[in-house]
Amino acid sequence: MSGLFDPYSLKDVTLRNRIAVSPMCQYSATDGVANQWHAVHLEALARGGSGLVVVEATGVSPEGRITPGCLGLWNDAQAEALAPMVRQIKQWGAVPGIQIGHAGRKASANLPWEGDDHIPTDDPRGWETISPSAVAFGGGLPKVPREMTKADIERVKGDFVAAAIRARDAGFQWLMLHFAHGYLAQSFFSIHANQRTDEYGGNADNRGRFLLETLAAVRAVWPENLPLTARFGVIEFDGRDEETLAEAIGLIRRFKAGGLDFIDVSMGFSTPTAQIPWGPAMLGNIAKRVRQETGLPTATTWNVGPAEQADALIKDGAIDVAMIGRPLLENPHWPYDAARKLGVEKPAWATLPAPYAHWLSRYR
Repeated sequence: MSGLFDPYSLKDVTLRNRIAVSPMCQYSATDGVANQWHAVHLEALARGGSGLVVVEATGVSPEGRITPGCLGLWNDAQAEALAPMVRQIKQWGAVPGIQIGHAGRKASANLPWEGDDHIPTDDPRGWETISPSAVAFGGGLPKVPREMTKADIERVKGDFVAAAIRARDAGFQWLMLHFAHGYLAQSFFSIHANQRTDEYGGNADNRGRFLLETLAAVRAVWPENLPLTARFGVIEFDGRDEETLAEAIGLIRRFKAGGLDFIDVSMGFSTPTAQIPWGPAMLGNIAKRVRQETGLPTATTWNVGPAEQADALIKDGAIDVAMIGRPLLENPHWPYDAARKLGVEKPAWATLPAPYAHWLSRYR
């Protein structure tokens, strides 16, 4: 029975423990290019002892960013800025991962601390949004997106492929496709966003087509020996949860057949009226069901924080890796603290840097 501090191997990659840094947007890039903020942020997380560090949601195109401050991977300059950060993550013993995606109808938004709403249409900082159908998200994101043409669909799939190639060449070893949170891929799957009448809309098979085709296109260029993963919203908390979850599990089985290696179980966030039951490890049981019914290894991230809770989810067979978010922002050395709380004297992860280890082991 594995626990939080046991190594985890997938394909040719081995994590020193089962603690993964969940991708958390920093909204601090310029023209999609990472800078010193990202370098310090990522290095601290890797140095702190996590097994996997996943870089924040990174746009596959300019229109695919959530905000003007989001990272991008649509040109070589952006990849070149990330490459030394990848090397730093590896230097500190963690596996470097990156999440790539397209924000769809949720794009062209202000930074969270500047409103977290759509940039006005007449503001030159904004841009046109696209989605499967011309249906606005609502709430603070009222902009009606342009319905995608078949040419748009092909172009965006190509953007995912180009970003995956750049991620590969920059040295990333774990690729996560962002198929969740009301962004473009999730919008294709969601009945709240997709009203198409062609082969990309209607029944669950059609609504999953864009995701499957994108996965296949990326699978063709991503190294077979490295993990290809996805974050996918399997539930909406909209009153039809069992139907949505059953459809999602069916699609995940097809993901697996198409070469996906790992699934990060999340929520849809496709409607502002969702009644989300916020609570500790709120998706743990759902992740366990996905794992059992699909055979894919899983992770989940929402409100997984106390060391004992993360360890219990892994030992119970609900998840294989714990995606940790805010606790690692509060304390990048959370893994070290978690090991002490769990009584793990010699965890299977790199020790703290010598100056830290000296002080923390000598004076207690």
